[in-house]
Amino acid sequence: MARRPNMLVIMVDQLNGTLFPDGPAEWLHAPHLKALAARSLRFANSYTASPLCAPARASFMSGQLPRRTRVYDNAAEFASDIPTFAHHLRRAGYRTCLAGKMHFVGPDQLHGFEERMTTDVYPADFGWTPDYRKPGERIDWWYHNMGSVTGAGVAEITNQLEYDDEVAAEALARLYDYSRGHDPRPWALTVSFTHPHDPYVARRKFWDLYEDCAHLDPPGEALTFAAHDPHAQRLLRACDHEAFGITPEHVRRSRRAYFANISYLDEKIGEILRVLEETRQAENTAILFVSDHGDMLGERGLWFKMCFYEGSARVPMMLAAPGLAPGLVTEPVSTMDAAPTLAALAGISMEEVSPWTDGESLLPLAAGGKRESPVLMEYAAEGSEAPMIGIRRGRWKYAACVLDPEQLFDLEADPGERRNLAADPACAETLATFRAEAAAKWDLASYDREVRESQARRHVVYEALRQGGYYPWDFQPLKRAAERYMRNHMDLNVLEESQRFPRGE
Repeated sequence: MARRPNMLVIMVDQLNGTLFPDGPAEWLHAPHLKALAARSLRFANSYTASPLCAPARASFMSGQLPRRTRVYDNAAEFASDIPTFAHHLRRAGYRTCLAGKMHFVGPDQLHGFEERMTTDVYPADFGWTPDYRKPGERIDWWYHNMGSVTGAGVAEITNQLEYDDEVAAEALARLYDYSRGHDPRPWALTVSFTHPHDPYVARRKFWDLYEDCAHLDPPGEALTFAAHDPHAQRLLRACDHEAFGITPEHVRRSRRAYFANISYLDEKIGEILRVLEETRQAENTAILFVSDHGDMLGERGLWFKMCFYEGSARVPMMLAAPGLAPGLVTEPVSTMDAAPTLAALAGISMEEVSPWTDGESLLPLAAGGKRESPVLMEYAAEGSEAPMIGIRRGRWKYAACVLDPEQLFDLEADPGERRNLAADPACAETLATFRAEAAAKWDLASYDREVRESQARRHVVYEALRQGGYYPWDFQPLKRAAERYMRNHMDLNVLEESQRFPRGE
C-alpha cells in the first residue's frame, strides 16, 4: 500500500483572488509562491463560501455552507458535532495540528486538531454578534472603519506582524519535530496567517519593493455613493465612510502596504517550504494554499470584504500533491471543496456525511473532468440586514437578497462587474434559470428567521457571561516545560541522538 501523503495547508487572510489569475500576478514580488504555483494545480476561479472570516473558515473546514454550519458571522458558535477535514484526517490516523488563526467561536477551540500551537488573533466569544433588529446600527468598537485606509503605512511591529511571526516560528518548529520521526503517523499541519488582512501596515523592507508599482490605483473609477447598489451602500455606512476623508494617496498607500504584506507572507511561506525540503519531507507532502476571502482594495470605492464582488469573494487556491500534474483550472470552484479534496488525497471516504456537505473533491478536475454543480455563496453578517445568496455558474454570477434588486453579471464580457444585466431582456432566460436554482436551494424567509434567532440567543448569553467572573473561551497554548529540552527523567545520550535529524551525517 502506498504511503499516505502528509498534508500542509497554508491559509492566508483576505487575499484578493484577482491578483492570482494563474498563480501570483507577474508584478507581485512573491518568488516562493510563484515557485509553488509552477508545480501546483491552480484554480483561477475559486470562491469563498462566505466573504467574512469565521463563516468562511467554518465552511472551508467542514465543506458546508454557513446556513448548514450556523456560523453566520464572526461571533457565531462552530458546533463541535460538525466534522472538519481535521476530524476526517485524524480519524484515519493522521497527526493533526493547527498553527495560527481559524476564528473558531465557542468552547471547542480544536475542531479535530490534536494540537494547536498558538492562540487565535481574534476573540472566541459572542461579543461581535450583529443585530438584525437594529438595521443601520454601527458598533464602533468592533466594526470595520476606514481608519485602516487613512492609517496605512510602515511599521516594524504591529499586532498582526507579532502574530504571524509567531505562527511561522511555530510551524517551522513543528516541521522540524516531524522530521525526527518519533511519531510514525502521517501528519496534517495547517498554518494559518492573518495577513494581508487590514490594517494596511507593512515592514519597510517589503514596502520598498512597491515604490514604483504600476498597480497602486484600483482598476476602474470609484462609484459615487448614490451609484452603489443598496448592499454596497450599507457596507459603506457600516465602515463609517463619511467620517473619513479618503484621498487618492490614502488609496495608494493602502494598496502598497497590502502588496507589501503579500511579499511578507511569501517570505514566511518560503521559510516553511525550505524546511520541508531540508528535512526531506517535501516529496511525500501535499500542499494546499488558499485564502478565506478577498479584499476589494478600493475597487468601486469599496474596501475589505462582505460582498459577492470578485475582489471580495474570489480567492487564490493552489494544490501541489504527489502524482498531481500542475496546470490551470478555469472552472469555478469553492473553498468548501478543500475538505473533500484533502480526504480524497488521503484515501478517506466521506460517504457517511456526504449528504450534508456542499463541497466536492477537486481531483476529478485535475484529471480533465467537468464540474456540473454551481459554486454557492452566502452572507448574513455585519453590513447586511437580511441573508444574501450568490451563485457562480460558468461565465455568470447571480446574487439575491429579499431587500435588494437582483444582480446578474457576465464575468467574461464584464470582469469588473459594472453592468448588472438582471433587467436586460436579452438575459431574461438566464435570470429565470438562476431564480429557479436559488428558489430550489434556499428558503430565504426561513434563513432570515434562523439568523435572527441565533443573534438574539447570543446577545442574551454574551451579556450574561460578561457579568461577574469572566471565563473566555480563547485558546491557551500549553507548553509542557518538564518535557522539553533536557530534564532529569531523561537520558541525555538518548535525548541528543533522538532529537537530531538527520542522524549519522
